[in-house]
Amino acid sequence: MIRTGILNPAVLSLLARVRHTNTVVVADRGFPLWPQIETVDLSLVDDVPTVRQVLDAILPQYVIGRIFAEEEFRQVNSPSVVEALRDHTGAIPLVFEPHVEFKRRVPHAIGLIRTGDSTPYANLILESA
Repeated sequence: MIRTGILNPAVLSLLARVRHTNTVVVADRGFPLWPQIETVDLSLVDDVPTVRQVLDAILPQYVIGRIFAEEEFRQVNSPSVVEALRDHTGAIPLVFEPHVEFKRRVPHAIGLIRTGDSTPYANLILESA
């Protein structure tokens, strides 16, 4: 039995299949369904869990080379929300790109983890190192 770290078997299975430069999407509650990629839906109620909570769970167990975020995240959220994301990502390069470019990356991901996050444009694409 797993005693620490990620307990969700579907998330563990998804992360175990990620290889060098593969990606995983961690998305907010409104992110559209992508039938061609595996989706693990963790959403329960508004903001449970959040994208940052899922990121915090993943970071100790996953080697991330880059994180992609949507440029619109910086435009519609307060500077404190944007800074909190930067604090969470630490030394990992955080690349902001237009929403349209971000969505072009999604079909190439190994999978998608959907959260209950209500923060606008909170979606992230984690690229393994």
